Amino acid sequence: MKIGFIGIGSIGLPIARRLRAAGHQLVVFDTNAQALRDFVKEGGSAAANPREVANEVEIIFYSLPTPQIVREVTLGNDGVVHGSKARVIVDLSTTGPTAAIDIGRGAAARGKQLFDAPVSGGVAGVVAGTVAIMASGPKAVFTEIKPLLEAIGKVFFVGTEVGQGHAMKLLNNILSATAIAATTEAVALGVKAGLDPTVMIDVLNASSGQNTATKDKYPRSILNRTFNYGFRTDLLLKDVRLCKAFADELGVKLRVGEAVIGTWELAEPEFAHADYTNLVKVLEREAGVTIGKEQ
Repeated sequence: MKIGFIGIGSIGLPIARRLRAAGHQLVVFDTNAQALRDFVKEGGSAAANPREVANEVEIIFYSLPTPQIVREVTLGNDGVVHGSKARVIVDLSTTGPTAAIDIGRGAAARGKQLFDAPVSGGVAGVVAGTVAIMASGPKAVFTEIKPLLEAIGKVFFVGTEVGQGHAMKLLNNILSATAIAATTEAVALGVKAGLDPTVMIDVLNASSGQNTATKDKYPRSILNRTFNYGFRTDLLLKDVRLCKAFADELGVKLRVGEAVIGTWELAEPEFAHADYTNLVKVLEREAGVTIGKEQ
């Protein structure tokens, strides 16, 4: 199948590669001209803007950093809605339900169907094909695009309405953010008390305190002090703030969530555009300890 792909950054590029490896032809667009040239060398073809992508293919995937960019790519002057051929927009980004519903209405007014498919699992999960995909939208569209989604990762159909997949992604990300923050506080306290952080992580992973931070982030990127998990702090903050706004809309209090957001905001001035595992540096400085050591 010939499909479109807009946004070939740190997450989008390996997703696009998986789709290409599954035998599909890709027409791609990104504002990063070098990224476009590099992907064309791998076998894709480039378009000058989102409208041109939508002139060539019926199904377009997005992997974009913010809801504002999703809106512009979809509804802007050179947006996908102005393309002559595109029918379905599959949004792999973390857009949030409110923006997704609004953008979806604008797309529907021009005969395009927006479909939620945010992913979770990081760059390594994309490469391995193990990411969770939280799909929602019309069942007929899901049936059509399911084989494409299965080329990327493990697919969960969470609802028939646009926005439900993005709601699920926000819930996932606030829990993931909580795991890193809470684990780091606990480990910093343990180091202060003289415990070995590697031993602590091993014990936690065999005990009831295990979570995604102890099982993945700490062994891969924190204990060895590489801080290179593959996701930026500002994007994580965007996600947890979207979750707070979503909760406010529904009148749900996020007491723990608000504390978690406040903790992540401590890292924003210094590490906004750096890997989000750098939060550890902020919390360990406050505790007067160093967690792990360079390999």
